[in-house]
Amino acid sequence: MPDSLAPLDRLMSTLAERAAERPAGSYTTKLLDGGADAIGKKIREEAEELIEAAGEAGADGRAHAVYEAGDLIYHTLVMLAWRGISLDEVAAELARREGTSGLAEKAARQSNDGLTK
Repeated sequence: MPDSLAPLDRLMSTLAERAAERPAGSYTTKLLDGGADAIGKKIREEAEELIEAAGEAGADGRAHAVYEAGDLIYHTLVMLAWRGISLDEVAAELARREGTSGLAEKAARQSNDGLTK
C-alpha cells in the first residue's frame, strides 16, 4: 500500500473497532448508533461543504476543500464501518471498473436492471 494511503487504512481499522465495541463518549459511536440515516445526514452535509469549499478561490479555498474532503471521507468510512464493508472491498470494486468508461458502465447497469444511480 502506498504510504499516502496508510492513514486511511489506520482510520478504517479504528472505525471497525468502534463499530464492534461502541465505546461510550465517542463521536463515531454516536454516529454508528444513529445508523444509516444519521451517518447519511452527515455525509450529505459534508458533501455540500466540500462543494462550497471547492468553489472558493485561491490557496485558502484549496486548503478549505482539502479539509472538507477529509470530513467527507471520514463520514463515508463511518458508513462503510457501519455496514461492515472494508476498504479492500471498495478497492476491488474500483479495480473491477478500471478501464471501463463511466458512461458505458452506467448504460450496462440500466440495461441489466433498469435502475440508474
